[in-house]
Amino acid sequence: MNKATDPGGAGGASAGAEREARPDAPALAVVSDLFFVARIRETGRLAGVPVEFARTPEQVAASLARSPRLVLVDLTAGFDYERLFGALARARPPVLGFTTHALARQTQPWHARCDRVVTKETLTQELPRLLKEGVRE
Repeated sequence: MNKATDPGGAGGASAGAEREARPDAPALAVVSDLFFVARIRETGRLAGVPVEFARTPEQVAASLARSPRLVLVDLTAGFDYERLFGALARARPPVLGFTTHALARQTQPWHARCDRVVTKETLTQELPRLLKEGVRE
């Protein structure tokens, strides 16, 4: 597996990891898997971090207008990633992409557009810290 998908590996294309998150800002999750929606929602509640969810470009744009502290992107969901990452590049929030070991190679084109890319397993383990602290190493 390459560095971008190793736990702790950085994608590095944008400077999101260097930006400070507003403590009151919500996280944005661009996720369609209902299992991860439920897991992220509950973890955010327990961590005291509000989380907004988006599936459409319009929902993403509305959430980006509120300057999210972090954007979680499911790289395996089949979104229009060119459009999504274009919007993210303009807004410049920190971006955490997540994928699976099996799809790491297939999702590789999007890794460089994220500040960090992790597997779904790593996301599950580190989610409380990531929601609170962002993608800083």
